[in-house]
Amino acid sequence: MTNLNLSFYRLTKPTSKSKRDLSSAYKKARAPHCIANHTNTRDTVLSLEFGVEEESEGRMMEVNMYVALLLSFVSFVTISLFGMVYKHLSHFRGNNLPPGRFGLPFIGETLHFLRSGWNGHPEKFIFDRISAYSSQVFKTSILAEPTAVFCGAPGNKFLFSNENKLVTAWWPDSVNKVFPSSLQTSSKEEAKKMRKMLPNFLKPEALQRYIGMMDEIAQRHFAMSWENNDEVVVFPLAKRFTFWLACRVFVSVQDPDHVAKFADPFNDIASGIFSVPIDLPGTPLNKAKLASNFIRKELRAIIKQRKLDLAEGRASATQDILSHMLLATDEDGKHMNEMDIADKILGLLIGGHDTASAACTFIVKYLSELPDVYEGVYKEQMEIAKSKAPGELLNWDDLQKMRYSWNVACEVLRLAPPLQGAFREALNDFIFNGFSIPKGWKLYWSTHSTHRSAEYFPEPEKFDPSRYDGNGPAPYTFVPFGGGPRMCPGKEYARLEILVFMHNLVKRFKWENLIPDEKIVVDPMPMPAKGLPVRLFPHKA
Repeated sequence: MTNLNLSFYRLTKPTSKSKRDLSSAYKKARAPHCIANHTNTRDTVLSLEFGVEEESEGRMMEVNMYVALLLSFVSFVTISLFGMVYKHLSHFRGNNLPPGRFGLPFIGETLHFLRSGWNGHPEKFIFDRISAYSSQVFKTSILAEPTAVFCGAPGNKFLFSNENKLVTAWWPDSVNKVFPSSLQTSSKEEAKKMRKMLPNFLKPEALQRYIGMMDEIAQRHFAMSWENNDEVVVFPLAKRFTFWLACRVFVSVQDPDHVAKFADPFNDIASGIFSVPIDLPGTPLNKAKLASNFIRKELRAIIKQRKLDLAEGRASATQDILSHMLLATDEDGKHMNEMDIADKILGLLIGGHDTASAACTFIVKYLSELPDVYEGVYKEQMEIAKSKAPGELLNWDDLQKMRYSWNVACEVLRLAPPLQGAFREALNDFIFNGFSIPKGWKLYWSTHSTHRSAEYFPEPEKFDPSRYDGNGPAPYTFVPFGGGPRMCPGKEYARLEILVFMHNLVKRFKWENLIPDEKIVVDPMPMPAKGLPVRLFPHKA
């Protein structure tokens, strides 16, 4: 007898007590002194039998109700799952789609995409599929979304040229969760607002006044964290420097202790912003959300104080982007509220230091491995240093003389781009390279499809700063800052802070990597697995 049948039998069979009651009544009915009352006794027995049957029927009804509820629940779950799967799969259907494969349901090829970065070779995911499908566009599934990956200069040109026409920006859900807007608008809407506001503040002529301040902070940074040390770990120090600069330029916070208070929360945000969107205690996304809430609270305190300082004349309207935001108005003449400003400053602080710190770290790595390149940078920087009076800070003209140094930085950005690529979303159905791209599909472009391609950069694994002489690389091939209307608005700011870092580094030290061939991990930006420890050799005065 199965468990289900056994349970049903136990619920419906007459109980021992019922049997005893029935047997006792029957014996009394057969006794001689009860013959006269036989009729009454028979009625009693029949009543007891009917009671037992009624009890059994009640139990059967109860079981039937439970079974019905169970079947209803199972049916509901099955239908819901079927609906979810059908809806999910319906997004992946279409005619004349690009070649490729979607991988497993829901998971797709996300793990392959991420694993190639974790192993230090994010370009492998791209080039394996270009080779397999002999196509400059292929389909896949990343983050449970049907995705078309556009490769090569033609793919970059198409996406960059059709911004807000055929395609628009798209971010994973984790980004919207870490950067919630107080107006409940999407990340793409917030980004549009920022792009209208930033150019005036981040254009070269506006940034010129910050170069001396950048140099001063760099000198303090190297004196505090590099000098008088035989060995250092570069990546965390590079992050400390670029974050200090971002805090000073964007919100005029320059006290090292105040800056350090933000460091760990910002690391949590960087680790969780593009993580798997599972918001449970201890997950990277949850840590990032908690960190963003903490920083937002601190920023609101800074914003309130700045309002008072502006009102009382203790702060300037042009001293940083925070003052600019507080005084700016929209088309209706309304000022942004404090939470809006806190969200935007939070995004700027992350974008303003995270990518530059990765670039600075890999500059240290390549200069250590390439002595000839180091000597070229050292010669250029020392000519500038010797032209300065004692205590004189760098200025705009000095940075324009750092042509070879910037060529070296560009070659580092080609081989180890902090930005691996970016997503878009198709606004309408369209045709690219003979294939149909359905509306709603996600589109991905990768820096590596051109940066590591021999078609655009001969001997792509070779470190060659001369690639950027003259007119430099062909259009849409060198894209560490993106391209088109969505090109990184902080490109010039990044150039300044990288060159200031290089100047202060090479005029003080030579160095050697302590871990030859240290593993590189890309998650989501490239970083040495151990942070790039180096041994320093100070120059003799």
